[in-house]
Amino acid sequence: MQKILLYFILSFLSFSISQAQKPVTPSSSEVFESIQKLNFLGSVLYIAAHPDDENTRLISYMSNHVKARTAYLSLTRGDGGQNLIGPEIRELLGVIRTQELLAARGVDGGEQLFTRANDFGYSKDPEETLAIWNKEAVLSDVVLAIRKFKPDIVINRFDHRTPGTTHGHHTSSAMLSFEAFDLANDKSAFPDLLKQASVWQPKRLFFNTNSWFYRSQEDFDKANKNNKLSFDIGVYYPLKGMSNNELASLASSQHLCQGFGRLSQRGTQKEYLEFLKGDALTNNDNIFEGIDTSWNRVKGGKAIGDILYAVENNFNFKNPSTHIPQLMEAYKLLQNIEDEHWKTQKTKELKSIIEMCAGLYLEASAEAQTSTPNQSIKVNIEALNRSTQSVIIETIKQGDEQTISKNLELKNNDSEKFETTYFISNNEAYTSPYWLNKKGTLGMYKVENRELIGLPETPKNVVIDFNLKINNVPITISKPVVYRYSKPDKGELYRPFEIIPEASAKISEKVIIFSNDKQRDINVIVRAGRDNLEGFVEINHPKDWNVSPEKQKVNIVHKGEEQMVTFTIIPPKNQSEGYINPVVHVDDKAYTKELIEINYEHIPFQTVLLPSESKIVRLDIKKKGENIAYIAGAGDVVPESLQQIGYNVLTLNPDAINAETLSRFDAVVVGIRAYNVVENLEFKQQILFDFVANGGNMVVQYNTSRGLNINNMAPYPLKLSSDRVTDENAEVRFLNPTHPILNYPNKITLKDFEGWTQERGLYFPNSWDAKYTPILSMNDKNESPKDGSLLVAKHGKGYYIYTGLSFFREFPEGVSGAYRLFANMLSIGKEDLKPASKLNN
Repeated sequence: MQKILLYFILSFLSFSISQAQKPVTPSSSEVFESIQKLNFLGSVLYIAAHPDDENTRLISYMSNHVKARTAYLSLTRGDGGQNLIGPEIRELLGVIRTQELLAARGVDGGEQLFTRANDFGYSKDPEETLAIWNKEAVLSDVVLAIRKFKPDIVINRFDHRTPGTTHGHHTSSAMLSFEAFDLANDKSAFPDLLKQASVWQPKRLFFNTNSWFYRSQEDFDKANKNNKLSFDIGVYYPLKGMSNNELASLASSQHLCQGFGRLSQRGTQKEYLEFLKGDALTNNDNIFEGIDTSWNRVKGGKAIGDILYAVENNFNFKNPSTHIPQLMEAYKLLQNIEDEHWKTQKTKELKSIIEMCAGLYLEASAEAQTSTPNQSIKVNIEALNRSTQSVIIETIKQGDEQTISKNLELKNNDSEKFETTYFISNNEAYTSPYWLNKKGTLGMYKVENRELIGLPETPKNVVIDFNLKINNVPITISKPVVYRYSKPDKGELYRPFEIIPEASAKISEKVIIFSNDKQRDINVIVRAGRDNLEGFVEINHPKDWNVSPEKQKVNIVHKGEEQMVTFTIIPPKNQSEGYINPVVHVDDKAYTKELIEINYEHIPFQTVLLPSESKIVRLDIKKKGENIAYIAGAGDVVPESLQQIGYNVLTLNPDAINAETLSRFDAVVVGIRAYNVVENLEFKQQILFDFVANGGNMVVQYNTSRGLNINNMAPYPLKLSSDRVTDENAEVRFLNPTHPILNYPNKITLKDFEGWTQERGLYFPNSWDAKYTPILSMNDKNESPKDGSLLVAKHGKGYYIYTGLSFFREFPEGVSGAYRLFANMLSIGKEDLKPASKLNN
């Protein structure tokens, strides 16, 4: 029965998150819990490096059991990781992971904060991390987060004293937090931040330790715990019908692009905090010891507390609206307190509670999902008071200047609906993640508006302010304009309302490879953000390339429609590379951005505007063989990339793998992490080995050493490890320079390893059978050589190749050498191969 209940709760939470714009209608128990949190004036800031680093058990415990305002400060947005649910990587992956963090906080009750640090990929050393990040800039962001959030308690996920034992980003997050703990209260440190927030001194700093940071559970059990606070985070919440660790598992499971869907846990579970600095505890049972977390903490707060504690102690679960007179009285008193921090935070919480107790339903839904600046949109307003308390809409305010008088009384359960027109000003900013508006560096995002630094997402600017009187007390409740619609197979749906350019353009291929000097047609797709769009498109290009014609007319009648125009790209005779950029001219404006949509059910719909550009590469490349079978793994663009250099590629479902099907192919390529994520692939392994034995080539890309779904990944023994080379410029040494894979059909030189991005490779084997020939050696600074990045074994008439080289990162960046080396891997042993017939896809 409990499994069924948890399945229902998980499904409900997932639905709620996917419908993130839908007005919330909480239950009485949720209202009561909100009042409990309202009456706790204490806060906790948890700090780590990436999405998924956070301990959701502890965040949930602090938020739901202790009732503290709790936030997770993730220094990065996880841009450098892998994506298990789709093709998005780098900036777009960061957008997804940001929303997954917000979804997780929506479950565990925390808030989400960030710095400007960019996740540039795995780093073994905090010295390297802080050099690439710009230590002072990220440190200032951590200080700003502490000054704005004003936590009493700061908790580090990682240990600042153990550099080199984990991801450099991890250790750096703890080092920066340790330093910022004191700097946050120093007026001479980052004085420019004082314009945004006053200095603040947290009370205590802890390290969230556990057995993972020791060699074993046994070592952790033996460790001195005199300075460690422990508590049971497996507490049960009767009002929720679930325990804290169950709730935390649901929160962690929101990280779907990282494969974090997991079974829930129940029962007693210990959590440990090691005291680092601040005010020492006299007994290890209360991290808020010595901190007044009552309303008495605030000057003038006692009178407010007297009212709100009475509401909590005598809460009417059957009819919460009976408390509105008291809540409105507390609201009036709260507006008069001097402490701006607590006034702002508790006003926000109290407004939400008043809205919930009155059963107020306030919605502003646009007639369309998008609009462009300098346009008017129709907005449908629905207002409903589901209580007997007096609620009057005096005015509604739209933007900075549009105020409409209503003087409309909302009678009990009598829905009021009316239409208004909202004008989108000409200077309204486009909807897009603010940290992507300007080009940053490898390690840092560029954010020009300092007020946005730290925010999880771009604030909604198209908002309706409902200026109300509740029991004759003025109060304003703001609602962002949304887009509400329905589909026959899904019912009622919500999306964010968004401001987009009147024109955007894209070239579908982000990397266009020319394997010879023959010209090629490319398509530019122009999308209209408004009706009756007229203009023309041209393409900016490198000087040694040519484009014909110079411009193409655009005429699109309806908003949202697209027009495709074709240009001919003429490459130079010799090897060359650069970028082409489509530009749409409308009247006297030029539009250079591509509009990208991210649509997954577990997060809100996302619109991202990025510079529209494609890399063009005139590549000196040769290949043998024609037909390639691809077995998808966790997601990469290898099939599309191989098609760019002239291969016929067919993606095979594992169920379709048999000897007859494979006989049509020259080689089989296995996608990244396929043996981690494709469970039934192990049943086809012998068929694949037989394909190699009969003369085919099999190229297996990296898999993680943990979580393999197979015992015999290769025809001869090899052992995966966590070995990786994170320096994309690390020296590459040829172990077997005469080996065919370095010489045929392309002569591979060290120049082919220039311009690689993010890393050389990851999860290299560290031991292998003598039948394998290691081809390359490389290593990061101060490390031993890693020789397992590319292993080749003759098996029967064909070749089995295992590689941890990061082709999945290099192909989307158009790295010439990566293409040339991969072509050699597919071509090995094919010297006498006659051209094959094209695949029938």
